[in-house]
Amino acid sequence: EKPELFQAYGKKQGGGILLYGPPGCGKTLLARATAGECKAAFLNVAIDEILDMWFGESERKLATLFENARQHAPAVLFFDEVEAIGGSRQQMRHSPGRTLVNQLLAQLDGVVGSNDRVLVMAATNAPWSVDPALRRPGRFDRVLFVPPPDRAARVEILRLHLRGRPVAADVDLAELAKRTDDFSGADLADLVDRASEFPLRAAIRTGEIGPLTAAHFKDALAAAKATTREWFATAKNYATFANTGGLYDELLSYLKQRG
Repeated sequence: EKPELFQAYGKKQGGGILLYGPPGCGKTLLARATAGECKAAFLNVAIDEILDMWFGESERKLATLFENARQHAPAVLFFDEVEAIGGSRQQMRHSPGRTLVNQLLAQLDGVVGSNDRVLVMAATNAPWSVDPALRRPGRFDRVLFVPPPDRAARVEILRLHLRGRPVAADVDLAELAKRTDDFSGADLADLVDRASEFPLRAAIRTGEIGPLTAAHFKDALAAAKATTREWFATAKNYATFANTGGLYDELLSYLKQRG
């Protein structure tokens, strides 16, 4: 929004941010919100838009996506599941995927075109599988941990998913948020859907629309689970034993707070 200030300090507009964390916690939403906040075009890249069975086609498609972002600057170019195109080259050895990683590195470096006013954001559930070269300054030089929503955020997420549904007065969102520790946003959406099935079945039988009640949520909670816990079990090992250069400091701090 204020390019003259960046120019005054000799700082390039744009850059790269890598978001990591458990699935379903809003990494894509954060990228979309970033574009909205700075009034930039949001270009969401699906991995199947890039990967191609023919030799050289994946690299060509990747180059086209970057060129499109440059033409629409200011823009946020977002890659979800970036490990699919930026996986560790050490693990690939002689795989054709190595050339795709090299192409991604070249595009991030602006070798074939200026990335001025292009913010490249990427998300991954497996940061340990991303090639370390992608985290070099000038590429994805900001690596941010995206945790599950805290209690206050869970209240708002539940409120959002209940909007437009009939809800009884005995449904206490604060209590539900308290009982859904470690739930991701996706887990909370699933919880509301599970609870909605009970009055829906009754409505199918009777033809009358009844509200969602606290009892429905109690039954739904008995079957629901926090899918993030499996991710944390894996991530804790990497964070503890492979925290090269402080990459997982934010994650370790979060784990310490959780006890």
